[in-house]
Amino acid sequence: MDLFDKCRQFTAAKEAKAAGFYPYFIPLSDSEGTEVIVGNHRLIMIGSNNYLGLTTHPRVREAAQEAVRRYGTSCTGSRFLNGTLELHLELERRLAEFVGKEAALVFSTGYQTNVGTISALVGKGDFVITDKEDHASIVDGCRLSFGETRRFRHNDMEHLERVLAGLPDGVGKLVVVDGVFSMGGDIAPLPELVAICRRHGARLMVDDAHSIGVLGGGHGTAAHFGLTDQVDLIMGTFSKSFASLGGFIAGDADVIHYIQHHARSLIFSASIPAANVAAALAALEVMQEEPERIVRVNEIGERMRREFRRLGFNVGASQTPIVPIIIGDDMRTFMAWKALYEAGVYTNPVISPAVPPESALLRTSYMATHTDEQLERVLSTFAQVGRALGLIA
Repeated sequence: MDLFDKCRQFTAAKEAKAAGFYPYFIPLSDSEGTEVIVGNHRLIMIGSNNYLGLTTHPRVREAAQEAVRRYGTSCTGSRFLNGTLELHLELERRLAEFVGKEAALVFSTGYQTNVGTISALVGKGDFVITDKEDHASIVDGCRLSFGETRRFRHNDMEHLERVLAGLPDGVGKLVVVDGVFSMGGDIAPLPELVAICRRHGARLMVDDAHSIGVLGGGHGTAAHFGLTDQVDLIMGTFSKSFASLGGFIAGDADVIHYIQHHARSLIFSASIPAANVAAALAALEVMQEEPERIVRVNEIGERMRREFRRLGFNVGASQTPIVPIIIGDDMRTFMAWKALYEAGVYTNPVISPAVPPESALLRTSYMATHTDEQLERVLSTFAQVGRALGLIA
């Protein structure tokens, strides 16, 4: 068999596009944060991770522009060699202070942060234990490590306890969970996780990609539960609340120093450009100076969960501004996506194998900058589409 035969046999996406049900890689002509334009079609954006609405904030934009004027468009090298600016170190200091840790290390993407951190720490003879709904970057970090991987059922603490109890004595153990799960919008039960990890001598890493800027006054899941000192590693990304691109890991200084010298995704990748660093720094400052944005986005999340439930939609166990509309059938999910898209509402359809077929959903997520009028339009459009497709009564 020729290596490329599989490519020619992959026709599902082409068939979906021909049928008008292909919702991926849609090119945006313009974006104003809460609204986007595709061709001549304007839509309310409820498929973004721009939780605090900072991608269009004047201070964030100006910071990025000024960084380009001063440093140019790229560092043209890795952090390990010529790609570390004083700006990187300032951001690392500020992030460590913000999440309550001794030190932080900035990577070029959030994906690289998880891949590099896990593969650097988990070596031969060690174990990494993950929630079955953890992000793909965590899964790939486990695959690239030389340790062994174990998984536990989503947020099932009894199962986690059994998994840890079944591991050999005297081995290194790292439990990795999402703080906020990106599809369901639910929160990891950190108090129980911390207690279980302590009983079994396991270290705990929390992926706060969707938590920072949302939970704990913006400081993340550990701060939300008052457990910052008991979570060993806190990971975050800049492509959500920080309105930029990149990621970071924070923890004890000696652990971060080790990761800095062993994470291949850091050592062998070009460093995050100055414009992205400056944008993240400015976003952090706005986050601290305008806490009302964090309050607002959570109020919106609560409102949309309440209103969707009132209409008869299933929003699962969401506790955050990520509000899934669980439909439970791939084709009906695509049909709902298309009807909403044509009516001017941009959502993200999530189907198998990303989720089980019975959990196919529309992922909706909200920004602090969404207006009440926009939210009313979203709800009325969902009501019309839901009734037309028989999703609600």
